Parts: sequence; C-alpha cells; structure tokens
Amino acid sequence: MTTALDVTTLLKTAVIAVDNKQANHIVALDMRKVSLMADYFVIADAASNRQVQAIVTEVKDQVQAAGGEIKLIEGFQAADWVLIDLGDVIVHIFSTEQRGFYNLERLWNDAPYVDLTKFLVTE
Repeated sequence: MTTALDVTTLLKTAVIAVDNKQANHIVALDMRKVSLMADYFVIADAASNRQVQAIVTEVKDQVQAAGGEIKLIEGFQAADWVLIDLGDVIVHIFSTEQRGFYNLERLWNDAPYVDLTKFLVTE
C-alpha cells in the first residue's frame, strides 16, 4: 500500500533523483498560482536519449522507494520529452534539443522559480 508523500518531500525526492543522474539545467516552477495541473513542474534535460531514460528510471525508483506513486510516464521509448506525473509534481525530462524547442520556462513564464539549493546542497 502506498502512502501519499507531502508535496515538498515529493518535489525534493524528484529533484534529487534528477540530479543523481547528472541532468542539465534543473529547474522547478511553482505552478500553484498559474495552473490547476500540478503544484510544481520540474524541468531538466540530458544530452542523449539513453541519459533521459536513466533519469526517468531514477525518478521512478526514488519516488517509489520514498513511498510515492507514479501516476503516468509518457514518452519513455522515444526519450525526447518524457513526462512523469507524480500527482502534485510533474517532471519533464527533455533531450537538450527538444527542451530548447518547447521552452516550457518561457511558456510558463508567470510561474516563479523554486530555490533548489536547499535540496541540492553538496557536502
């Protein structure tokens, strides 16, 4: 039986998982005031489709290990843009080329950025 993670734990778990696989340009957008889809979007990219898939697998594994639920993973086979629906957090992992093309940060430019330094402190 899965217990729901609070949204901050879910966001932190997803961000750390993305970072674990050396994703590029990791950002999180606070969507609470601009969209009903989710509270947060996590966006990152990777240089190869294989790395995109490795990042997605890491997010899935880490969220499930923390007790969270994966609602949907879309686009895994093509690995150009993979969407991971965690409920209150949606993770977008792009190939570098596709990230530039879709530019979600510009599309959602009214959403404030989340300070990820509190999650990604290096020791």
